[in-house]
Amino acid sequence: MTEPAAALSPQASVAEPSSAPQHTAPTSILLGLLTSVQNAVLPFAAITFSTGGTGLLGAILVGIAIVIVGTVFAYFHWKRLTYTIGAQDIRVESGVLSRAARSVPYERIQDVSLEQKFLARLLGLVAVKFETGAGGGEDLSLAFLTEERGEELRRLVRERRDEAEPAVAHKAGVVQGGDTTAEADGEVLFAMGPRRLFTFGLFEFSLAVFAVLGGLAQYLDMFGDFEVWDPDNWQGLIERYGLDFRQLDRTMQGIGAALGLIALLIVGSLTGMVRVFLREWNFLLERTARGFRRRRGLLTRTDVVMPIHRVQGLSIGTRFIRYRFGWHNLKFVSLARDAGSSSHVVVPFGQIDEIEPVVEAAGFSLPAADTDWHRASSRYRGDAMIIDSIFFFLAAAGFFIAHMIDPATWKPLVGGALFAVGLFAMFAAYYSWRFKRHALGREQIMARDGLLSPETQIATRLKLHSVEIAQGPIARLRGYATLRLGQAGGTFAIPGIPIERAREVRRQVVATIAATDFSRLESQQASLKP
Repeated sequence: MTEPAAALSPQASVAEPSSAPQHTAPTSILLGLLTSVQNAVLPFAAITFSTGGTGLLGAILVGIAIVIVGTVFAYFHWKRLTYTIGAQDIRVESGVLSRAARSVPYERIQDVSLEQKFLARLLGLVAVKFETGAGGGEDLSLAFLTEERGEELRRLVRERRDEAEPAVAHKAGVVQGGDTTAEADGEVLFAMGPRRLFTFGLFEFSLAVFAVLGGLAQYLDMFGDFEVWDPDNWQGLIERYGLDFRQLDRTMQGIGAALGLIALLIVGSLTGMVRVFLREWNFLLERTARGFRRRRGLLTRTDVVMPIHRVQGLSIGTRFIRYRFGWHNLKFVSLARDAGSSSHVVVPFGQIDEIEPVVEAAGFSLPAADTDWHRASSRYRGDAMIIDSIFFFLAAAGFFIAHMIDPATWKPLVGGALFAVGLFAMFAAYYSWRFKRHALGREQIMARDGLLSPETQIATRLKLHSVEIAQGPIARLRGYATLRLGQAGGTFAIPGIPIERAREVRRQVVATIAATDFSRLESQQASLKP
């Protein structure tokens, strides 16, 4: 157990070497108060409406109790939360009733990101997240510091991390260590304004709002005897205003159905657009001296810096409709995590000509027109056609046999439908095989997959950790395999490769890895093609 935390004077700087425990920002207590008020709104409203207004006094007392308890807990949480900046690691101690201490060496920290939710932004506070690449929610978080202290702490941890590991000069120009200035603005690689966000939102159709309204509708019976899910109630309510559904002809019913569908599309589009504006507002991707810096968010603002040399691979994806208009997204794969995922979205919605400069800045290159693509094995195609459709064919045969035993008009219809689905699955497996291919370049390995929404994965041969050839019983019998590439922070698997081709790819990739002396990675990186 460390000594009691000493208060941090207003003049003290977090960047000054100190082994004494320090508190987070005292304004965190005020943030706890505001959060408690926010948490008290729903219980207050529930008690008030459920009692028809007669329980207003009780609702006020419950709300006050929630605010007081929340504020007291926020105070003790702040009082008992300390962080210590040591020479080799950063240590965080927390806990009111039971104490917990965690120490993370600087060389284990993959990245340091800043996050501001709405209330924290109002008070000028940030949550500092130390990403260790451990996964499973094991990253270290420190909440909350002032914006200036958060930026200073991020800079200090990066400097000490760079001192703890050998400097790596990436071919794209990463500078490590020695810089004592705050993170400066760099070259803008990609940005999205309101017009692009509006276009993005049109493709983000979502019906989540109906799920929320459906959940809220469960509580509407507290306001009266109206049963929301009883269609007779709705019919009676509408007929009260002189409209009789039984007197409507088919044309009017069709018009009503069309208007309902249009309303559904409008609400779904607006819901997706709201989500896009909240998540991607003022999206900005820059290349700074320390790597890629991404800032985005309206209510929750995040500021993440990804060192270029830690980018293990990338993924270019799309969706069915947006693919027809040429829109794609770009993700970087690294040990650091981004909202629970190992892939950092660096271009959420862009054309290929906008994605290409970002790919090149990360030290990768898009597949050229003359790339030597190799398709999956034709035997893999045949096996996939059988495996994907056999269940439907067997089920259809079962219904046809049941019809012969007990003639019923509906059984042949179900059997015919299942047979048609089996044919479609077989055709889809055959056609998707045409888009499943891979290529091995001098520095990269690439794979493409996807029938309606294709995805391209690219990894640097030098940064792969392992190459595994996996074969199940069928694959071993038929002479093909799945090539699994060990990639820090992500998965990269290429299925259905002919076994000889898989062995050749493994041999070349392993030769690239074995030829690299990672203790002298700086000189090796400098020899790579710019």
